[in-house]
Amino acid sequence: MAKQEFQLESIIAKAVEVTGFELWGVEFVRAGKHSILRVFIEHESGITVDNCAEVSRQVSAVLDVEDPISSEYTLEVSSPGLDRLLFKIEHFAAFANHQVDLKTKMPINGRRKFKGLLKETEGDSVVIEVDREEYVIPIKNIDKAQVVPQF
Repeated sequence: MAKQEFQLESIIAKAVEVTGFELWGVEFVRAGKHSILRVFIEHESGITVDNCAEVSRQVSAVLDVEDPISSEYTLEVSSPGLDRLLFKIEHFAAFANHQVDLKTKMPINGRRKFKGLLKETEGDSVVIEVDREEYVIPIKNIDKAQVVPQF
């Protein structure tokens, strides 16, 4: 997770918890005037559009006061969905034995893209099996990872 996303997550987490939801993760996509701040929320009984609107109002108020982003951006609040992004080692552990699509910051054995079975976590690393070969990837080297839904 980038330094700015980590800072945003620490600011946003309290606002989300006040509304009774869990902050799943934060993604900030920089694109000049078209930047997007995505806030993913979770709840054991699911997420509705009204839940997203409630959290959006709360988060927006906090961001207006804290003002951590100097440029224009759009705030989006949603459920992580079936193809959810994985942000923390706990997320990876919870989705062991699921298919994931993963991209690393630095190459491992000459590759940065891995699509395969998330086997397990080992300390601060994840183990993914791609084409019958296992790779141990430190979470700090993961740029983006998401679950591949199986239907």
